[in-house]
Amino acid sequence: MTSTADLTALKNTDAPPAPWETTAASAIHSGKRRAIRDYISTLDPERDCQEISYLLSCYEFPWDTTRALEFALFRVFGVAKGSPLLVQTGEFVQRTQKRYDDTVLILSEILESGGYDTPRGQAALVRMNKQHGRFKIPNDEFLYTLSTFILEPIRWNETYGWRPLTEPEKQASYFFLREIGRRMGIRDIPESLEAYDKFNRDFEAAEFRYSPDNEAIAVATRNLMLSWFLPKGLWKIGAPFVHAMMDEHLLEAVGMKPVPRWMQGLVRGSVRLRGRLAGLLPPRRRPRLLTKIPTPTYPDGYVISELGAAK
Repeated sequence: MTSTADLTALKNTDAPPAPWETTAASAIHSGKRRAIRDYISTLDPERDCQEISYLLSCYEFPWDTTRALEFALFRVFGVAKGSPLLVQTGEFVQRTQKRYDDTVLILSEILESGGYDTPRGQAALVRMNKQHGRFKIPNDEFLYTLSTFILEPIRWNETYGWRPLTEPEKQASYFFLREIGRRMGIRDIPESLEAYDKFNRDFEAAEFRYSPDNEAIAVATRNLMLSWFLPKGLWKIGAPFVHAMMDEHLLEAVGMKPVPRWMQGLVRGSVRLRGRLAGLLPPRRRPRLLTKIPTPTYPDGYVISELGAAK
């Protein structure tokens, strides 16, 4: 029998598939564009939140979820009272790609390995809590960061996805991340999605303001995103396309210049068009698993204990 230690020491490339590949197999392989949505409608948003979140992130909206969470990071950077710590650790400014990869992979391990009750999911949570436990991070900042991970994919799909999330899908996203938040020791998590949305908006209204630290980590992250597609000499040309996806309140908080209305309309319109075209394509028959895709930091794979800062 394979022990928990053996499972968590496995490289990501050797990790077992999530159990939902079996339970949702008929919907996944039906060939119908809305089969997974219809299957999700038969599930309970709270009891089955992990399965629903897996199907949304890995089958229905893999590209959209990734983009939404990338821009969710920028919103966290708009909170001036929290950015000094992010700069002082050096992770976001000096080791931006590694910090990005570690964040994505720890969260993806929880989702893609079968959930937070599996050995790998539990190990990822332990690793994340160990990383955060080295610092005194105020509870309200934890609450806000968690809220962006719930709400930004919902908002993104309302505007740019090939379809908006259904109400049960929205609730499942809330229940899934609420449980992760509880296991992180985050206190006073709002007891409904609607209450959390209000907290999110009120927090941004009170805490979004410019600071040089905000700008430093936001620029480093923007440049990282640009580096995936453009040589360094073209980053200045590419930057406005990233700015076009942010609202003015956020741009002001992170010290980035707004773009002309015509450019904003062009960029956002192009992303909306991409969503509509995606809806015309055949459904995915295989999951997009971030834990199985080589990253710049871990091109040959990783084990969970390697993720995050060493010290």
